[in-house]
Amino acid sequence: MQNIRFLRYVDAVARSGSIRKAAEQLNVVSSAVNRRILDIEAEIGTDLFERRARGVRLTAAGELFVAYARKQMAELERTLSEIEDLQSVRRGEVRIAAIEGMAAELLPRAICAFQKTHPKIRFTTFICGREEVYRYLKEFRADIGLVFNPAPDPEIRTLMDVEQRLCAFVSPDHPLTRLDKVRLSDCVAYPLALPDRSLGGRALLDEFLARRSLRLEPALESDSFELMRNFAVKSGGVCFQIQIGMPPSHLPGGMRALPLADRGLSRGRLVLGMEHSRALPVATARFVEHLKNELADA
Repeated sequence: MQNIRFLRYVDAVARSGSIRKAAEQLNVVSSAVNRRILDIEAEIGTDLFERRARGVRLTAAGELFVAYARKQMAELERTLSEIEDLQSVRRGEVRIAAIEGMAAELLPRAICAFQKTHPKIRFTTFICGREEVYRYLKEFRADIGLVFNPAPDPEIRTLMDVEQRLCAFVSPDHPLTRLDKVRLSDCVAYPLALPDRSLGGRALLDEFLARRSLRLEPALESDSFELMRNFAVKSGGVCFQIQIGMPPSHLPGGMRALPLADRGLSRGRLVLGMEHSRALPVATARFVEHLKNELADA
């Protein structure tokens, strides 16, 4: 365990870019952190950090060592979780990185339902962009990730993927709710809130529009689903999101999700993934099975 503590020192310095800041986070004196890093550097025969006037920066060897350290710490967490499970202690932590669209409904519902039978399991979530989700997994900061329409990545193992339709989100009294089918051409008469190009839904829209004469002129473009949904409610407009990301009926303003019926509009994939080389802690593995059931029923 002593060696793992020293690996945590290296990881903390790498994340903060400063020995002093890392020491504050670890609640130890900075000289102790610096001494342990010097010991490790002497043992492996090379510098892990480039010392600069303002902080430190990882060397090429440091990048390799930090990746090793994070794998060791993740493996220890998994092993301790298994030991606790053998002792019938239902404790543990599940760390999830997910796109914002999962924050309104899917994740709160899944976590609350899981904690009814596993009340001592706690959760840490990182809500971020789709590229950042995979970065959190690769850096072992998160155990599992939820992302929409990700690019293929050999370092990520897909645990489950679910096909998702793109929907127009409108207020309950919006004129579009009276139509049997809603197409993009029906939406252009209203103020449009479009996801920016960092979001997976925008890629589906752009791919479809590239083959059509139809053009969407956004009144608002954003990477925040909450902002887009609230804008659509207040302006009488339309925003776009996958249906599984729809918030509870009372938030915000009881919005309606209207699946888009345009022929040729591709469906996307909501992917549940993990870093390919690791084994999941017991608590996380149990939650994955629970989450798979939630996704299958969505």
